[in-house]
Amino acid sequence: MHVQEWLETVPAVAVYALVGLVIGLESLGIPLPGEIILVSSALLASQHGEIDPVVLGASATAGAIIGDSIGYAIGRKGGRPLLAWLGNKFPKHFSEGHIATAERSFEKWGMWAVFFGRFVALLRIFAGPLAGVLRMPYWKFAVANVLGGILWAGGTTAVIYYVGIVAESWLKRFSWLGLVAAVLVGLTSMLVIKSKAKKAQPVPAAE
Repeated sequence: MHVQEWLETVPAVAVYALVGLVIGLESLGIPLPGEIILVSSALLASQHGEIDPVVLGASATAGAIIGDSIGYAIGRKGGRPLLAWLGNKFPKHFSEGHIATAERSFEKWGMWAVFFGRFVALLRIFAGPLAGVLRMPYWKFAVANVLGGILWAGGTTAVIYYVGIVAESWLKRFSWLGLVAAVLVGLTSMLVIKSKAKKAQPVPAAE
């Protein structure tokens, strides 16, 4: 079943809890489709009045910030053996190459890697635990974590929600032309942010 179709079958409070939980688990280092769940829920909120986009955005933001904070604490306590353990459990996401790339990003960009990491799938999973493993000062991590969480979770919710509202309104007037135009506006704004985030990652050195 499609994610959005499944979300339509559960009550609003369950959607809020699910979004916060999935994003929180993803942020502390477990590979889960947090962005897909958030986008699907925000789009659903634009079509159904039962789901409050403000509460949805707040749930996503809380999950992102809390999850990253827990990941930081686990990484700081577990150290590098934790990365080796994660590599055995999730070799596709925590391979030595991925870890090396993430470490180079942190060494070069510091707290900005945590901030922009929110907009990059790989770093979104690594950010919290790796910041702890590398013993980034907590105040730097906290500032980047909170600001990144608010901008990514709240911003994504707002963009997708309003794109959905505009798309539905235009669809009634201009059929598929309105939908395409509205979606392009939303995607363009998101791609601009993601493009800037990707530039924050150094190019891996050739082997």
